[in-house]
Amino acid sequence: MLLQKKIILISLITGVVLMLAKFSAYILTNSNFILTDAAESIVNVVASSFAFFSIYLSSQPRDENHPYGHGKIEYFSVFIEGTLILIAGLVIIIKATYGIFHPNIIHDLLTGAVIISITGVVNGGLGFYMISKGRSIPSITIEADGRHLITDMVTSAGLVVGLLLMYFTRIELLDSLLSIVVGAYIVFTGYKLVRKSVGGLMDEADFDVVTEVVKFLNDKRRDEWIDIHNFRAQKYGNELHIDCHLTLPYYFDLNRVHEEVSMVDKLINSDVTKTELFIHADPCLPDCCHYCNMPNCPVRAEPKTEDIIWTMDRVIRNKKHFE
Repeated sequence: MLLQKKIILISLITGVVLMLAKFSAYILTNSNFILTDAAESIVNVVASSFAFFSIYLSSQPRDENHPYGHGKIEYFSVFIEGTLILIAGLVIIIKATYGIFHPNIIHDLLTGAVIISITGVVNGGLGFYMISKGRSIPSITIEADGRHLITDMVTSAGLVVGLLLMYFTRIELLDSLLSIVVGAYIVFTGYKLVRKSVGGLMDEADFDVVTEVVKFLNDKRRDEWIDIHNFRAQKYGNELHIDCHLTLPYYFDLNRVHEEVSMVDKLINSDVTKTELFIHADPCLPDCCHYCNMPNCPVRAEPKTEDIIWTMDRVIRNKKHFE
């Protein structure tokens, strides 16, 4: 968690410095196009500030009011960041549209292009670093902040190209037209972040994680594991929780049941992903016999006649495989 705070603090300090640089470029050039980048920098600073607080809060231990921890605050952080990006993009489009009918007198475009180039390179390097660290920690807040910086780098690159185009063509209308294009891209980026955060807040299934875990269990399944069902995965910030039902032979004693459940837990945590598992053990029924692999079963009601591959569609259902 200390590493997360350090990364966000670096992002915050860098964001403040680059914001001042971009507004200096705007004051120097009076270009709406540069203002698009400067306005987004305000979002960077506000979002990084909230991200710093959210990471602090998500690191707090579980308590009576929050038995699953405080990790979901990170989704709120991403939601705030995405919303601010959306607002910034809409403001840019509105101002640029106004500029079509009431154009500004722009100047010193080459100097402005140099300043924006430097800020773009800095944002790009920091953004790729944050995405990499956000995935390895993992932290949705750091990854989202990194993607925002990459977006800022892309818009800065487009900004530099546009400024050079304006300088050589002397077509001032390009200032507003290009601003509208960049504003639309910023709005789309904000929408994607909001969509991702709402999905997390609504406990949307993480299909990538579920598919990976189910495939692994299917490859490593033991004869004793008759079926797995009611499989669910949820993320609380950087913590992953998995619930499932594991059907075992009904004549296993409690020690044997605990051994099999612990083996599932150990395999997933050591070979796939770090997670907290809640595994409910179900006793088998006579109707399970036709797909049960248990050798020398003393209570088998009928011979095995079917091999059932565990797939996501099958294991997420809240019923045994014969139902």
